[in-house]
Amino acid sequence: MESFKSSGKFTKQAHVKIPDGLYEEEHGRKGFFGRVSQLYHENPPVNWKNIEGTLKPRCIPPLFDKKLPKDERVAVLFNQDCVINVLHLTLPMKSFFRNADFDELFFIHAGDGRVETSYGPLQYKKGDYINIPRGTTYKFYPSDENKILLIESRSEFEEPDLGLLGPNALYDQTAIVTPEAAVGSEQDKENYVVEIKRLGEITKVTYPFNPLDVQGWKGSVYPKLLSIYDICPIMSHKYHVPPSGHTTFVARNFVVCSFVARPLEDSKEGVLKVPFYHSNIDFDEVLFYHEGDFFSRDNIDAGAMTFHPQGINHGPHPKAFE
Repeated sequence: MESFKSSGKFTKQAHVKIPDGLYEEEHGRKGFFGRVSQLYHENPPVNWKNIEGTLKPRCIPPLFDKKLPKDERVAVLFNQDCVINVLHLTLPMKSFFRNADFDELFFIHAGDGRVETSYGPLQYKKGDYINIPRGTTYKFYPSDENKILLIESRSEFEEPDLGLLGPNALYDQTAIVTPEAAVGSEQDKENYVVEIKRLGEITKVTYPFNPLDVQGWKGSVYPKLLSIYDICPIMSHKYHVPPSGHTTFVARNFVVCSFVARPLEDSKEGVLKVPFYHSNIDFDEVLFYHEGDFFSRDNIDAGAMTFHPQGINHGPHPKAFE
């Protein structure tokens, strides 16, 4: 059971009417989901002069502007729970693919097309999340140049517990698109190759028929598509909602949040508009910038990524704070 204590200068409500001349830091556990305290500093905790060592935050320039290999996934960041890749597709995948190591979550940063799966096809466009369960056979057919962020997860991607908000919060269940059973479009070929990833190695299996030959299915394991533009954010004019309120997918030891367009908080209420300074001691944070103005940092372009290791303070840059 939590036992709140307090000392010195502090505000009655976190992130609201911070004492003049002080800067609030949130010291939280479990990535905004656990116990938390607020500290009130005389100086912004990110106003350092220099950092030497592995905890230095990094800004990775627009990922798809770099000369990365086309038409294959490229790992950018990884740990024991997940791998963050970029996938720059200009042509249909050479082979069918099945991931026996990870569940996969694709985010379509740019472009559109069709992904054919053993459950049936899904048409996708810019802003779509596509969740493909581990062991599903599929193949992407881009209609134009596709720029995709891909997260591979050791565990399943699940929906967050919405609690008091009820089942229709964030997005209605009818916003989720699932495939209708249909056999693959490629027919009358001599060979069909499926690349299977297991323990980081690729095994190639060749069939004399299209492996997407399922004419029907039922159950609770299947691909899903959700547009980020269908997400309705939790908002309050009197309180800055923490990142946990923007959670879209939950996996083991990490979450995926979507910070979508929303109005700012009301200045008359004295509420902090920019993300609060925080010391996220249990999670690393990775931010991918899709489009729009992300106000915690200036000079960020669409397609860029920033990495904030756990253990070091994080929060709005001075120009963004101003």
